[in-house]
Amino acid sequence: MIVMGIESSCDETGVGIVDWDGQTATLLADEVASSVDEHARYGGVVPEVASRAHLQAMVPTLTRAREAARIDRPDAIAVTIGPGLAGALLVGVAAAKAYALAWNVPLYAVNHLGGHVAVDTLEHGPMPSSVALLVSGGHTHLLGIDHLSQPIVEMGTTVDDAAGEAFDKVARLLDLGYPGGPALDAAAQQGDPSAIPFPRGMTGPRDAPYDFSFSGLKTAVARFVEGEVRAGREVSVPDVAASFQEAVADVLTAKAIRACQARDVSTLVLGGGATANSRIRSLAQERTENAGIDLRVPRPRLCTDNGVMVATLGAHVIGGGAPASPLTVATDPGMSVQISKL
Repeated sequence: MIVMGIESSCDETGVGIVDWDGQTATLLADEVASSVDEHARYGGVVPEVASRAHLQAMVPTLTRAREAARIDRPDAIAVTIGPGLAGALLVGVAAAKAYALAWNVPLYAVNHLGGHVAVDTLEHGPMPSSVALLVSGGHTHLLGIDHLSQPIVEMGTTVDDAAGEAFDKVARLLDLGYPGGPALDAAAQQGDPSAIPFPRGMTGPRDAPYDFSFSGLKTAVARFVEGEVRAGREVSVPDVAASFQEAVADVLTAKAIRACQARDVSTLVLGGGATANSRIRSLAQERTENAGIDLRVPRPRLCTDNGVMVATLGAHVIGGGAPASPLTVATDPGMSVQISKL
């Protein structure tokens, strides 16, 4: 079965195509059009700009995907209906409905967060019971996975800023530009991660064990920089970047290990664009090895938003026997992971 996935929840227009044999998915096409350059001058994603970019990119991106996969039409279409930006989601869902109707193929509405988990199977095969740590500009979650055809359990999430959002805001504070994650990671390579003892949010004995908070950390960075400027000292951007990055990676990976141990699983999956960060990856590798846990991390291209993750999730939904979605299915910008069709 050939499954096409359409992703438009934020600033990437993604169309992916996989071949599903009933057990595993094989990648056939992965086409993405990003509007990140259009958002750079604003220092973040502007919903109206993202929606317009999706409108312009959808048909060309879908055409490239079909050409790369060498197909006329798929056997089924999966599309992200949430969570995400309202206007951006509408573009992708409208396109998916139109193509499903024109080609007379079933439509499957799926959850964006579940796609970040499912895409790992393209590289590492069937997924055992596991915990997934999803880290991106809009999301930070710890998820319990029993099987990709069953509902996901949300163990924890951020109570304020997502980790990727904090990266962007700190990078802006340090004049590193947008998107901030890669620039901050690069700056941190020349810094000392122990130079500044930034706080670790939500790590007290009375705090929720699997939830996250990065707003206080972001504020601590801002106050440190302001203090250095007032004192007439030059701000060491590499040290600030490295110390901030270490604080984020420390909390993320420590709670992920704790979640694996609580669920008694031996696999941790990383997903989301911010998991491309070198320190998050290296610390996760170090801590999983020490704990006897297998670490599964898709290549960076698959960690960011793309249509392949939607197609792969759709394939697993189909394999689990879920019924097709009606063409009246609505978008859900605030969609909860617990109601994913996984």
